[in-house]
Amino acid sequence: MPALHDLAANSYGGDEAGLICGYLFDATTPEPVRAIDSAQAAAWLDTSSPAASESAFLWLHFNLSHAQAERWLLRHARLSDTFYETLHEGLPSTRIERADDSLIAVINDVHFEFSFEPSDISTLWISVGPRLVVTARTKPLRSVDALRTAVKAGDAPRSSTELLEHLLRAQADVLVKIVRGVTSRIDRIEDELLAGRLDHKRARLGVLRRLLVRLQRLLAPEPAALFRLLQGPPAWMAEPDAQELRGSTEEFSVVLRDMQALQERIKLLQEEIAANVNEDNNRSLFVLTVVTVLALPINILAGLFGMNVGGIPLAEHRHGFWIVVAIVASFTAVAAWTAFRKKR
Repeated sequence: MPALHDLAANSYGGDEAGLICGYLFDATTPEPVRAIDSAQAAAWLDTSSPAASESAFLWLHFNLSHAQAERWLLRHARLSDTFYETLHEGLPSTRIERADDSLIAVINDVHFEFSFEPSDISTLWISVGPRLVVTARTKPLRSVDALRTAVKAGDAPRSSTELLEHLLRAQADVLVKIVRGVTSRIDRIEDELLAGRLDHKRARLGVLRRLLVRLQRLLAPEPAALFRLLQGPPAWMAEPDAQELRGSTEEFSVVLRDMQALQERIKLLQEEIAANVNEDNNRSLFVLTVVTVLALPINILAGLFGMNVGGIPLAEHRHGFWIVVAIVASFTAVAAWTAFRKKR
């Protein structure tokens, strides 16, 4: 029976409460980072005076696809109502705002199994307080997984604000990798274009451009929202942490500018490919026109001489066939000369 319970929990991507991972950070202890489960987290949160220093805080990461995740949060986390409102709104637009004494953020990230498709983007909901950070998602995301890996490797943020800053930097690192991947793909397409191999390059460029446009639309408001928030940060946010957040904002803005430059490059390549396709179409249309013009004299004469009426000229002439051939050849030569002269 326990094995079946574990299997069911794993299928949801978390334990019985939907908790994917939980960590207790306390820089004053010999073990600054300690992994905890949902039961230990509930005990820590429900205790009015936790046996920990004032610098201790929790990070809890939940899978919202688990039916018990939101119920557990309502029972134990005591988060702002704004956080639950953003969960139920389902709007993917990026925003970071203050709610009571906490920060509520809605940011977008790419799936863990990212395949450079515009649909591989999902939302991450975040609540940041002085002693509790909650992140929640419906699908595995790369930035959170990168942060989780760093924490497991011993990276111990000193405060909840520093944890948020690490998450934003992880998000920027993921975007840098995406930009590099898109750049590499565009380089290959450009090389093939220069070599004259146009096989379906427009469709591939279209997918990459839609991906960058969607990322730009979803992520562009993030630096401005964070900058506005840092104009009046909460009282518990230390000034060094606020400076680090400003630094991550600038790094994020640089990545967004690189993405915009890539969009322009893709647009230029699409225009060049479209020009090449139009040139090929014009060439094919010219060949078709020439063939039609060259066949016009013989079609006209064949239609005239094919009528079953009396008085067909040259019908009794011994050299009538060759005379008709000469007439057709002459008209065809004149038509060909006219067509090629207009082409030149």
